[in-house]
Order: sequence, then C-alpha cells, then structure tokens
Amino acid sequence: MTLDRLRPLADRALTPFVSASSRLGVTPNVVSVIAFVLAAGAGGAFYLGGGGRVGATDPIWYLVGALFVFLNGWLDLLDGALARRLGTDSRAGDLLDHVLDRYADIVMIVGLAAGVDRYPLGLAAVTGVLMTSYLGTQSQAVGLDRVYGGLLGRADRLALIGVIALYSFVIPSELYGLTAVGWLLAVFAVVGHLTALQRFVGAFRALS
Repeated sequence: MTLDRLRPLADRALTPFVSASSRLGVTPNVVSVIAFVLAAGAGGAFYLGGGGRVGATDPIWYLVGALFVFLNGWLDLLDGALARRLGTDSRAGDLLDHVLDRYADIVMIVGLAAGVDRYPLGLAAVTGVLMTSYLGTQSQAVGLDRVYGGLLGRADRLALIGVIALYSFVIPSELYGLTAVGWLLAVFAVVGHLTALQRFVGAFRALS
C-alpha cells in the first residue's frame, strides 16, 4: 500500500513540467526550497483551520492547506526529475532535499496537531513519520538500497494529509471524540512506527 510504486508513472507525467523548468532556468534546489515553503504554508493553514487552543475554527484554511500539500508533493517529485534531466543530481542536492522534506513533514504534522490541540498525538505521529524516513535512508547508509516501501511511505502520507484536509473542509465533525485530523494523527502514530519497524526488520534480515 504505497504510492511510491507509482514513481515511474509520475516521472512521465512530469516531463512537460521538467522541460518548462529547464527552459526557465529553474534549478532543482530552488524547487526544493519552494516545496518546503509550501509545506510551511500548509502547516500554518492547518493550525488556522483547526483554530488552535482558542477554538475559533475556520475550515476554509483546510482547503488552502490541502492545495499547498498537493503542490508540495508535486514539486517534491519535480526537483529530482529536473536534477536528472539537467545532470546536476548530486549528494549535496540529495542532502538538501531530504533535510527539507523532514522539516516539511514536521511543520505539517505540528500544524495539524496544534490546530486541533492534540499535542501528544502529534508527538507520536511526528516521531513515527521521522523514524519511517530515517530507516529508509539508514538502509542505504549501511550499504543497502534506499527503502521507499512499507505500509506508509511519504507519498502516502502527503496524499492522506491532503484528502483529510479536504474532508475537514467539507465535514468538520468528530467521531468518538476525535476530528478527522485527530484520527489521521493516530494513524500516522501507529502505522508510522509499524512502517519503521517493517523497514528495520527487512534491512536487518538483508544484512544478516
């Protein structure tokens, strides 16, 4: 259950955008920075959408946040495809991309949790997400291939955040004491750590 398997299809869909970016002189690093700015905007929008501690919710912000999330995901694919087209893919660019992706994950989840005042769930969710990503790159650090799969990859998380944000815009209601955002945080907390464990077991077995 991971959208990362659709990367080849996404790369083909990106072709005209890669060509346009190349003609305009846009660099992959610039795309990565813009993607992070959009993620930060999404986190802020989610906080405003939930109303934070004051409880003054304004669901329209969830719509704004969903748009920013989808744009972030699109640009996250574009920067790598553009680097390959230009022949400028490098370890420095890869490092920048991964650092900004992790900060993007943090700011979006913190915005979601702060908006609905669910900080313990937010902490559990963000640690699950970070450990998932860490195990994916740590596998490469010990000589294996980088791991994108598992129960819940980054593409899956972005898709879920966007869909739940749209749902919260249309139906801002609760189920068993949690909003849709609260349930999403719970899913990230549980499935995120399970995915990290899944990646660890797979890497450990490959090294044994």
